Amino acid sequence: MSDVSVRLAGTADRPAVERLWLMFHHDMSEFDGTLPNADGTFRSERLHLAFSDPDWAPYLLTGEGGGAAGFAFVRGLTGPKRVLNSFFVVRGARRSGVGLRAVREIVAGHPGPWEVAFQDANAAAVRFWRRVAAQLAGDAWTEERRGVPNRPDLAPDVWISFDSPAGADPAGAD
Repeated sequence: MSDVSVRLAGTADRPAVERLWLMFHHDMSEFDGTLPNADGTFRSERLHLAFSDPDWAPYLLTGEGGGAAGFAFVRGLTGPKRVLNSFFVVRGARRSGVGLRAVREIVAGHPGPWEVAFQDANAAAVRFWRRVAAQLAGDAWTEERRGVPNRPDLAPDVWISFDSPAGADPAGAD
């Protein structure tokens, strides 16, 4: 899979994003030890905010043939920096360039300072986000560890920060 379409998710897309959200949390449970609720769902406050708060934007990633390839939630649209709050690519689309192209397009649509968090224990995420930062910002990005709010039992998150200039080319080079 080499093509990806990235678009703002609307109300009609919400059921697909909700199912992708479950897959995302299933993957993340490996790193944070979270179990689903009794009904098989996971906490969904961020999902609800992405579709209801004007400071958030939900994106749906679709692959060749229109299949759901992932999602991204951006918060801080009206603040001093954007945060790529949640980002997920289904396993069948990983390592194909879909994730990098999707991030590049989303970031280009919201110029300015950006932050993204991930877990050190997630080796694939560590490689991916460092590569994204280097491709989007060259050497002009930083990395720091920050404790997870209200979760002293978890290892600190890794935060990468970089700027996306206005007029950045979302196609870029892979």
